Amino acid sequence: MSRIPTPISIDAAPEASRGSLEAVNSLLGSVPNLFRILATSPQALEGYLSLNGALSKGSLSAQTRERIALAVAELNGCDYCLAAHSYLGTNLAKLSISEIKANRLGTSSDIKAAAAVRFAVNIAKHRGKVSDTDVQAVRAAGYSDAEIVEIVGHVALNTFSNYINEVLGTEIDFPVADQLVA
Repeated sequence: MSRIPTPISIDAAPEASRGSLEAVNSLLGSVPNLFRILATSPQALEGYLSLNGALSKGSLSAQTRERIALAVAELNGCDYCLAAHSYLGTNLAKLSISEIKANRLGTSSDIKAAAAVRFAVNIAKHRGKVSDTDVQAVRAAGYSDAEIVEIVGHVALNTFSNYINEVLGTEIDFPVADQLVA
């Protein structure tokens, strides 16, 4: 159960959040609970949507963005984001179940994507304190400097949503992701 009240409808949200929620509803066909809880602060909702929108126009593919989201959610233990990104990874990014599992374990069956996922995990795990070797490895896999910056941005964006969901107890409104078996 959420630790703060979430608007049950767009009309119940703060007026400054309503336009953003309507845009989410138009895009997704519904308003997931993450956005409802972010709507409590119109500025937080706007910040999240702005960074997400800007990064989605970057060079990283939708598949790589979902892979990073899955890896960061697993590392941060965010069940809401694991559910959401397992659903989005399967239905929008068209990732296989085995690929989603690999991503959650910090890798990928795609060699280039594996480098991005490993780099993202290292960023999150070490709070940004990665080594020169880590940066060289992702660059050697074929990622440009701009894409390296985008990977960092996706780690930050996903860490933000993970923390919002964990701190505030966002109710999961996607199919619950399976637990990984070692």
